[in-house]
Amino acid sequence: MTGKNVTLRLLDKADREILKLPRPVKGAIYDFQHKFKTNPDSAGLRLKRLQGHDKLYSARVNDEYRALLLRLADDDWLIVSVKHRKDVYAHLDRLTYSINRVTGGIEYVDLQAVQEGVLSPAAPRTTAPPASAEPAPPAGPAAPEPLFAKWSEQQLTDLGVAPSLIPIVAALTTEDQLLGLVEYAPQLTGEVLLALYDGKTYDDVLEQVTAPVAAPEPVDPEDFRAAVERPATIVTTTDDALREALEGEDFGRWKVFLHPTQAKLVTRDYSGPARVGGGPGTGKTIVALHRVKHLVEQLPPGHDKPVLLTTYNKNLAADLRSRLLALGGEALLSRVEISHVDQLALRTVQEAEPGNRKRIVNEAQAVREWRSLLDELGEDGWEAEFLHDEWTQVILGQAITSRTDYFRARRAGRGRTVSRAERAEIWQLTERFAQRLDRLGVQTWDQIAERAAQLEAARARRIEAIERQREEAGGLDNIHLADGSGGWLRYRYRHIVVDEAQDLRPAHWKMLRAMTAPDRNDLFIVGDTHQRIYKNQVTLGSLGINIRGRSSKLSLSYRTTRQILRSALNILGEEQYDDLDGGSENLAGYRSVLSGAVPDLHPARDWEEEREAIAALIASWGDLPHEQVAIAVPTNQMAQEAAYTLAQHGIRAVEIGPDGPRGDSGVHIGTMFRFKGLEYQRMIIAGASDGLVPRAELQRLRTTDPGRFRREMQRARSLLFVAATRARDSLDIFWHGEASPFLTGLIRARQSVAP
Repeated sequence: MTGKNVTLRLLDKADREILKLPRPVKGAIYDFQHKFKTNPDSAGLRLKRLQGHDKLYSARVNDEYRALLLRLADDDWLIVSVKHRKDVYAHLDRLTYSINRVTGGIEYVDLQAVQEGVLSPAAPRTTAPPASAEPAPPAGPAAPEPLFAKWSEQQLTDLGVAPSLIPIVAALTTEDQLLGLVEYAPQLTGEVLLALYDGKTYDDVLEQVTAPVAAPEPVDPEDFRAAVERPATIVTTTDDALREALEGEDFGRWKVFLHPTQAKLVTRDYSGPARVGGGPGTGKTIVALHRVKHLVEQLPPGHDKPVLLTTYNKNLAADLRSRLLALGGEALLSRVEISHVDQLALRTVQEAEPGNRKRIVNEAQAVREWRSLLDELGEDGWEAEFLHDEWTQVILGQAITSRTDYFRARRAGRGRTVSRAERAEIWQLTERFAQRLDRLGVQTWDQIAERAAQLEAARARRIEAIERQREEAGGLDNIHLADGSGGWLRYRYRHIVVDEAQDLRPAHWKMLRAMTAPDRNDLFIVGDTHQRIYKNQVTLGSLGINIRGRSSKLSLSYRTTRQILRSALNILGEEQYDDLDGGSENLAGYRSVLSGAVPDLHPARDWEEEREAIAALIASWGDLPHEQVAIAVPTNQMAQEAAYTLAQHGIRAVEIGPDGPRGDSGVHIGTMFRFKGLEYQRMIIAGASDGLVPRAELQRLRTTDPGRFRREMQRARSLLFVAATRARDSLDIFWHGEASPFLTGLIRARQSVAP
């Protein structure tokens, strides 16, 4: 056998196993794969087929360890496990491998390891039933009820549970045993069992868990070569990717392994704009990054940057840049423009209007200017916040330039109805406000975004005119028409990928739509409206971005444990969220296969007692790196006070500002707004009290502006939800006085299970 064209792949479960091995063994595995691909028949590798198996082989990694490999074809091999040599031959009849009839993916199971690691330590049984036998009947009337007794073997098989594991599944009686099995089981088996255990119906699991990963074509259970190419067989093959798997931490697996549902979205050919939704931690950003890589790989050679990757703030844009660099290196980065969307808009305006030197003010400063204007006019019939939202969301958001157009404008979602006479007043006030900003030499980000949208739309119209002229001329260019634009006009980008889409303004969407030609794979949008922390609510279809029929949802969380996930969903309650296109969105099927501690709730008498309790809790965590701990609070002042208390206890704190953490080491502290896109091993939410979350002043809107009250309450709820889902391992929620009303469901759920 020549090694010239040998393919060696690594199954995703094998990489988790390898990560637990001593570092020298990991290095030996990396050397092994090079030697194997050069010549599998090298005497030093001792490649041999295992007794009783047609496709399973062992090969020498070093003196102590052996790789177990499936031979998929003559020169195509798959590493399914790495074991100590004394463990390889002891239970050869318990090593099973097959092609899942639902997904068409390759699954490998060590039944002996499952038996010893799942049933033996935790159950009264000393042995698991053999793979071919029915589960043994209960020993007596006191025996606990099996967890999955009400589902038949056929039902479990149809859902995608590995057939070799069904007898062991039938023997499970405790949650600990189930969670242990998930560690060893193929991914779909674990997801299905946890979903059933969490109370989902057979039909729900079939629709939400199994169907999204089912193979589209009939599965040949003997064709391993075809099976390894399906998304359900999660493998890596390249040297760099294999090194990432062997040397990287578990949190870095995103660069190598994609869940089948993610892989399908990354490589799909879309006929137009597409959108991917999903709850926190489901890998939406990972999908966006891999999508960028996939799009770049389809580009013809060149030195331009025809792919844009954008998001709503510069902190997240910087994170996207570093992660894209980690994913594909400088070669990938050289073909991608990475910019947060306001920076992109500003650059567009400055390019067209180089003499514009106006200072930019943020939203809070703009609202203060509204208040000053109303005070100067003696106008007390309108609130500054309402007028600012009306100006940004309706007038600027719809590019309205005349009072007549404003009279006709749709105000869907604005809540409060305004009469024709009131619209006339509002229009006059917004004109005076724009004049005031101009006189002060300032502009808002909303104005910049709207101006950029106008400029790009005009550019797109010129490009379309040139295309029509070319078609009319039989494909010939009109040099005068093109030259009149100052150059050969073309769309700025071939592909645009948008992360955290739920927080972009309407003008941003109009700008982005005009920056790329309406074509296949033009816009790829990821976001979750449950995590919307700004006021921008849009309907993409009304802005020229039609995603109907091209909208997908991710539902498996890779960050948050099942226990934290349940608590976070309790925070959301029954609140309704939109889907960015005029419909409703929900988190049906949102789940996790990770398990951990139940979040802790900490009531306190006052804010000072809260801070002292937080300091004591962090101190109790011992040597945990403080950069893996975060405290989210409602206000900047509370962040400063919490940091002061920690300092008194010898705990260093680092404030998170608009540009990220302002230091290298210490507990991260910031307002809930600052934690979007971040994650921590241990998350603390402090000050989650009624009157702070949500702010007490919102209550006055309940009667004066019910629509705005609902939107502001939803935004406050989303902020708390975002903060809670930053946690990987543990979540602690503190409050003083009365707890936030958003915690009511969580507190009740905790009380219902209290002893």
